[in-house]
This record gives sequence, C-alpha cells and structure tokens, in this order.
Amino acid sequence: MAIFRTTLLLLLILFCLTTYEIQVHAAEGAAGGEGAVKIDCRGRCQGRCSKSSRTNLCLRACNNCCSRCNCVPPGTHGNHHLCPCYASITTRGGRLKCP
Repeated sequence: MAIFRTTLLLLLILFCLTTYEIQVHAAEGAAGGEGAVKIDCRGRCQGRCSKSSRTNLCLRACNNCCSRCNCVPPGTHGNHHLCPCYASITTRGGRLKCP
C-alpha cells in the first residue's frame, strides 16, 4: 500500500512539473515571437466591430491594437481579460484605446 501511495505521489509531482514546463515554454515562445502564428486581424476586428455605431473608427483602432498584440478578445464588447496586451493599450487621456 505504501508503494502505491509513493508511486501516485511521484506521478502527481511529475505531472505538475510537466504542466509547468509546458506553460513556461509557451510563454517564452509568445514573448519572443519566434514561431508565433499571426492571427487574421481583419476578420477578427470585423466581428468585434460589427455592432459599433462608428464602424470605421472601431476597425481602425482594433486593427492597430491587433497588430501590436496579435490578439483580439472574442465577442463584440468586453472580454478584455482574455487579451491582457489588448487591454493595456490606453489613450493619452488614460481611456482604453482598443474597442
């Protein structure tokens, strides 16, 4: 019984370390930009700005933010927590620049 518990504990530790290494490797790849896949900013921003009253202004801002961050939050409004870079870009007045 003790061997089973020890083996189970070692497997759990190994799983946690493997998961941590995968996350670190993914973060380094995203930060370094090496091998990073560019998303379709135009298509994603079309969806994001589809319900905007000022579509052209929204598209211009969204495409600018997308080209910087390579990320656009899903939906037509909100969800900024899913793309931290997108949410961190502000205007000179301190308001969010990205729609």
